[in-house]
Amino acid sequence: MNHQTKQKRPKCTLEFKQDAAQLVIEKNDTYQQAADSLGISLSAMGRWVRAERSPVTPVSKNKSVLNLSAPAEWLRLRQENEQLQMERDILKKAAVFFAKEVE
Repeated sequence: MNHQTKQKRPKCTLEFKQDAAQLVIEKNDTYQQAADSLGISLSAMGRWVRAERSPVTPVSKNKSVLNLSAPAEWLRLRQENEQLQMERDILKKAAVFFAKEVE
């Protein structure tokens, strides 16, 4: 396949994937109907629905299931981690400052 003719995959947000999966889960659309109406592939729709139906990622041999809410949780945890590291660094500097003042 030539690089010039290769199609680029559209980037779909987490919310879009979750809403697309809900078409099948809650509205009882078929996978094909939902995929066609949104202009996505049938395989992508299947992955998103499976991910939404299994909130807990099962641990199996050499295979993991995508949980659509996981990236959002990772982002939240990274931001919280950055905040905690910044607070820790401030406390370290304050401890050094007050230790010098006491001497």
